Amino acid sequence: MGFHLPLIFAILSLAAVALANHAAQPAPQLYWKSVLPNTQMPRAISELLHTDSTNEEKSTYMNAVGNGKGKPEIFPLGIKGYNQKQYGGGIKGYNQKRYGKGSPSSDNQLLHYKDFALFFFEKDMRPGATMKFQFPRNSNTATFLPRESAQSIPFTSNKLPEIFNHFSVKPTSVEAKTIKQTIEECKAPGIKAEEKYCATSLESMVDFSTSKLGTRNVEAISTEVLERGATMSMHNYTTMPGLKKLAGDKVVVCHKENYPYAVFFCHAIKQTAAYVLSLKGDDGEKVKAVTICHLDTSEWNPEHLSFKILNVKPGTVAICHFISTDGIVWVPKHKSA
Repeated sequence: MGFHLPLIFAILSLAAVALANHAAQPAPQLYWKSVLPNTQMPRAISELLHTDSTNEEKSTYMNAVGNGKGKPEIFPLGIKGYNQKQYGGGIKGYNQKRYGKGSPSSDNQLLHYKDFALFFFEKDMRPGATMKFQFPRNSNTATFLPRESAQSIPFTSNKLPEIFNHFSVKPTSVEAKTIKQTIEECKAPGIKAEEKYCATSLESMVDFSTSKLGTRNVEAISTEVLERGATMSMHNYTTMPGLKKLAGDKVVVCHKENYPYAVFFCHAIKQTAAYVLSLKGDDGEKVKAVTICHLDTSEWNPEHLSFKILNVKPGTVAICHFISTDGIVWVPKHKSA
């Protein structure tokens, strides 16, 4: 039998191209495709991956972990009256991740928060309803490291000097304080019926979320601003028709933390409903807003800010809130999907 050299060369060339494309993709993206082949990657995750080239990924990785030529970029605290980090964990009297840890809010703060939809009821999501809010652009641009790289870097309070040295951060700096605070939040105990985990890589976030949902047939969804309005100020949003309730009564929510590389605070919460709303701002801004409604708040701190804003007591009514544009909600797919 003779060899068809042109055909063999063509096959080898195609194989070489396929291998090159495979090598150019970062390890986190390859892991996603292997574990979740039927799950679309949300923008909140895809924006944190490097897909241009291996060299660029290596360069960005060196900048993230500290190469002696400057400090890593850490999300600044405070954005024009709205702070995703604070509203997502740690503002006085309100902690979206631990539900009520913190000191009480002042009357002035309470009046400020009542001006917009930090918390709301399920009935407030009906078509035609209006809510005041702001969906700022993400400023936390820290990107994912491959799991092996992330695991090689300490992530514990008893090794803070080593962590600061690794990232070329001075122990007395704001960056060091942010690193310390994030690690402490990650290591703090959760509340009853909450399973929490800080994912230091995309691979570990996928593993935690799928294990808690008990399936790899999942949806991963993030809030997205589909069309920016004329201004970046607070808007009055109208809820448009097409409210979608996501599957399951157990949800995994992952919030992006302030850290030199991408770290997500994830927690699996029972008795929770997840929705996707279409919102339209008064200046034309369009948002696909992912919303979480906590059906059982009986274990929350009675001083939780939501109870003061909505004038309700723990365990009496479901309380809802938007997920920020850098957060991810994981739910099982509908059986028909």
